[in-house]
Amino acid sequence: MVERYVMSIDQGTTSTRCILFDHGGRLASVAQREHQQYFPRPGWVEHDAVEIWRNLQRVVPEALSHAGIDAGQISAIGIANQRETSVLWDPRTGVPLGRAIVWQDTRTAPLVDELRKDPGDEFFLDHCCLPPSTYFSAPRIRWLFDHVDGLERRARDGEVLFGTMESWLIWNLTGGTDGGLHITDATNASRTMLMDIRTLSWDAALMDFFGVPRSMLPEIRPSAESYGEARALLPGVRITAALGDQQAALFGQTCFSPGEAKCTYGTGSFLVMNTGTDLVRSQHGLLTTVAYKIADQPTVYALEGPIAVTGSLVQWFRDRLGLIHSAPEIETLARTVEDNGGCYIVPAFSGLFAPHWRSDARGVIVGLTSYITKGHLARAVLEATGWQTREVVDAMNADSALALKQLKVDGGMTSDHLLMQILADVLDVPVVRPLVHETVSLGAAYAAGLAAGYWPDLRVLRRNWHRAAQWLPDMDPERRDWEYACWKRAVERSLGWIQPPKRS
Repeated sequence: MVERYVMSIDQGTTSTRCILFDHGGRLASVAQREHQQYFPRPGWVEHDAVEIWRNLQRVVPEALSHAGIDAGQISAIGIANQRETSVLWDPRTGVPLGRAIVWQDTRTAPLVDELRKDPGDEFFLDHCCLPPSTYFSAPRIRWLFDHVDGLERRARDGEVLFGTMESWLIWNLTGGTDGGLHITDATNASRTMLMDIRTLSWDAALMDFFGVPRSMLPEIRPSAESYGEARALLPGVRITAALGDQQAALFGQTCFSPGEAKCTYGTGSFLVMNTGTDLVRSQHGLLTTVAYKIADQPTVYALEGPIAVTGSLVQWFRDRLGLIHSAPEIETLARTVEDNGGCYIVPAFSGLFAPHWRSDARGVIVGLTSYITKGHLARAVLEATGWQTREVVDAMNADSALALKQLKVDGGMTSDHLLMQILADVLDVPVVRPLVHETVSLGAAYAAGLAAGYWPDLRVLRRNWHRAAQWLPDMDPERRDWEYACWKRAVERSLGWIQPPKRS
């Protein structure tokens, strides 16, 4: 019998990967290519969508070659993607109308500040359960309309399509200018500030407010459902799933029950908790989002706490300060001391995300004395990730009746055992890492395989999940409370640094 596989396309912030998984959820082959990061102005972050499509055209055959198989052995394709990154393109030519604006980009900050004043947060929270933020797609579309001559007119004339990265890739995979499907899934649509999260449909009031014509928006589909067949790269193979990367990680960690949560630790970190079919509107600075929707089953929702700077703080410590030569060295350096020596680092390099949402914050180092060594600074770098996670967990526990019992973790930073112990200590819950690290890719594969009948149900997926490591809390409660109070005071000192210039 010929072995069959599910293909996962993971289009991330820094690279595009193609991974094949077998029935046991085991990785069978992987191919990866990085793409260029563009920083044309302070706070601007851009990607070349054409480069990303070309990279996909390279990694797909590489993955098949590494596995020694052909496209006929692929049962289904699932796509995970960097979520809020926005692409506009001409459907007649297939050419993007400028570079994609990445989720990290903050050029819309002045517009967002205006939105928070008028019409105010409540208008947006009532319609899409998201507060105005540079993080989301709709302000970027409005910014482009305001700054690119003729773009809004072209959009109204049906000459412009909008999508996040999965929309762009699916459109190209299914024919592009020759009848390519213009679709998105509910998880990605829930991050645009344009979708009614209750009905999973584009919201007329929000489209009208931002001036976004319906004709440029993709059709919203479930996260796991047969969308259509690929015509490029893998002709005849069905595309059956698409999820935003963090929702894909939640699915890959098999967090299928309310109260189960995962955190992905990468450049930034994203803590997501399944809240079931209940839509929990956050009162404590979190995002209410779609976790996933399987075919015609009820929508599953989640609370999310995005943290802007975690792994990138280690990169800053390495590249800007030069105190280590490689990222793994930070654990060795941090272990040269027993504690942080009273030093705290709040990495608000471009403001603070959840639960504060303060674009006026900037990074601070507090508690410096002549006693502090680079070992203490290294420890403070790792602890910054721990305390930021604690703030998000506290907000989740306050928002829902689902107190966190354990945290499943994934991402590159989970190789740092000291950091994982710090997380267990400050959260006071077990921290668990799975055997398969590629949870984003695995989640896209699981959703695709489920929709294609490759896996029969969620119970089989749960049985595929295996624990690789666990860290248990081992910190005195009084010390935990004291250090958390110190962290909160440090955060207070980071706020209000960016203020508009005084007018003469």
